[in-house]
Order: sequence, then C-alpha cells, then structure tokens
Amino acid sequence: MIEAKSLRKAVVPSSLIPNPSPASFQSNRLALRISSDGSSCCVYIASGCLTYKLEISLEDSKLTKGKQSLLIPVQAQILHSSIVDRCPHRSEIQSLILSETDCDGRLILGTVDSHGHLFVSQLVTSSQDSDGLTYSVMPRDSGVGEGSWTGLSFSPSQWSTAAVARSFCKSVDVYDQDIHVRSLHTLWYPSSLSFLQSSSPGNGSSLLAVAEGCQLSIWDLRMKENGGCVQRVCGSMGDIIYAVSSSSTGHIAVGGADRSVAIYDCRRWSALSRWVNCSKYEITGLAFSSLDSNYVYIQGVDYEVFCGNWRDNKRAFSFRGDSNWLGFSKCFDRDVLGGWCDSGSIFLADVVAEGHEEDILSGMLD
Repeated sequence: MIEAKSLRKAVVPSSLIPNPSPASFQSNRLALRISSDGSSCCVYIASGCLTYKLEISLEDSKLTKGKQSLLIPVQAQILHSSIVDRCPHRSEIQSLILSETDCDGRLILGTVDSHGHLFVSQLVTSSQDSDGLTYSVMPRDSGVGEGSWTGLSFSPSQWSTAAVARSFCKSVDVYDQDIHVRSLHTLWYPSSLSFLQSSSPGNGSSLLAVAEGCQLSIWDLRMKENGGCVQRVCGSMGDIIYAVSSSSTGHIAVGGADRSVAIYDCRRWSALSRWVNCSKYEITGLAFSSLDSNYVYIQGVDYEVFCGNWRDNKRAFSFRGDSNWLGFSKCFDRDVLGGWCDSGSIFLADVVAEGHEEDILSGMLD
C-alpha cells in the first residue's frame, strides 16, 4: 500500500514565463529531481524554444484531504529560477526528459523540438549544475517541413542510446550520442514511446514500445526482419493511445482516448488487467510507482492526476491542477510527482509506503 505524504503548489513567476506555449496535446515538458538532502526539488520545464530551471522548497507540511480523498495543496516557495542556456532550439520544445546515467553523480537532460532537433546535456548533481558533455543532433531531413509532436526516450541501461519519435514523419530515429544508428518506420502516427525496463540484464534495453494510432508496437533494435518490429498489440479500435510506461517487473501500461488503462505482460504480450473508464477524459500521462509496481499514476486531460491499484482497479488518492496540464512526470528514482499547468502553477506530490514514512525519510538522510 502507498499513500500521499504531501502536496505542494508553487507559481512560476510571470517575469520568467509570461505566457507558456501550448505545444501538442500529449507533449511532456516537465522533469524533476530531489536534492541529496531532500530539502528542495529542482524542476525543469520548457516553453517555446527555452528550458527553465526552478528550485522549489520541500519544507514539512501537513496533508489535507477533501471529498473523495482529493488532496488539497499547500503553498510552496520558489527558492531560485533561471533559464537553462544549453538548449538553443529554433522551434517549440515538445518533450523534456531527465534521466540518470551510468556515471556516478550525473544526470542527463534531453529536449527535442517539433522538428526533431535533439539536445542532450550532462548535469552534475551538486549545489549548482555545472557543464558536462553537451551535444545536439539534427533530424535526417534537417528539420524541413511542418513541425509536429515529437517524443524522446533514453535507454535505461545505456544513457547514450536515445530514441526520437516524429509524428508527421511516422518514424522513430535511434541515436548513439550524436551518431544515427537506424530509423524505424511506423504504420500510423506515433504518439508516445518508451524503452522497456527488464529484470533480466541485456534484454529490456534493446526493446522499444511505440504507441501508434490505436495499437502498441514493440521494436527490437537488434533485429532487421520486419524493420525490427517484433510485436503489435491492438487496443480499442479507433481510440488513439497517448501514453506508454514500463516497469522494472516487465509490465507495460498504455492509456489514451478510451479513458482506460491496459497493463500488458512483456513475456506473453497478453493483457493482465484493463481498468475501464478509470478517467473522466483522455489519458495523456502514465507512470508506474517505484515503491509498488501494482500502483500506477494516471494523468487525465481534465486537470486530474490520480494513483490507483491496477490489479484491483481501485483509487488510492488524487489531486487536481487549476488549468490544462503542460507537463506531467515522476522522479525516476522516487515516488515524487510533478505537474505544470498553463496558469503557471506547479504541483508536487510526495508519495510513501503506507506506515513507513519515517523509515523512508531516515534512509534519504543516510
């Protein structure tokens, strides 16, 4: 069992971002990480062609609940805000990802714009981020033509391997740092992608899940037959899949226009569970819990984010933004959720194992 420990709300200064850009329907332009002492949270957001960094205080606060276990946020203070000057995009950023590298003390910040131009920077987890390796990759067609939704995913076992999906081009380009490795061609317009995690070493890092139209396609980067596509799983006919997430236990969660979440087993490619009509509107964000993979975080278009047990189809808690979501993300190593609204509000929820809050906090400070 897991439960929410706190929910905080901070407002981005209008002097920093006066009018956030809308981007595409399922764009994700928020990433976060917790400081080593747990006192603050660094939030990266993207608007237009720029990336911004905000440091938000995580002072102790009481959790207040409303009707139907709806969490009520408390005001949080923004300690510092600035523009990240390593990402000189020329068109609107569509996806922003923060990932851990296989090098100690380093993080990877990746951004990709509507034409498929990719920027990747290494960050050092210290009091102030210092410059590390930074590189950029232009798309194969040099970004000519109309822009569209683009998605980005890093391999969980090799940070230098990245996949960039471009909707209008119906393609996924795989890179090893700034070297183009191969292109995958989808049948429909891709709308989400994720490298699969796996408990067995050397297997999951080569598998890529891509949502295209109403189906989920699985691609093995080691194979050439059928262009590398090894499996296609069809969802609800006519309903576009907008979100894909994988867990370390070998499960894949998909959600989209049918307002339902389906959990698939990577070993048999069969549905383990279907949580039908769990959201009031379309689902555009999904993330498995790091504490208990039986729980999944779901973001809907109607300002709501909720956590639920996909095996029992039961909600644990939920909270709502105050306007349309521009980004939703979970910290890669902890159950800390972040959401950014077009009103300028940023919501941060800290989730812990039920009855074990003190143990988790003491472990963070060790």
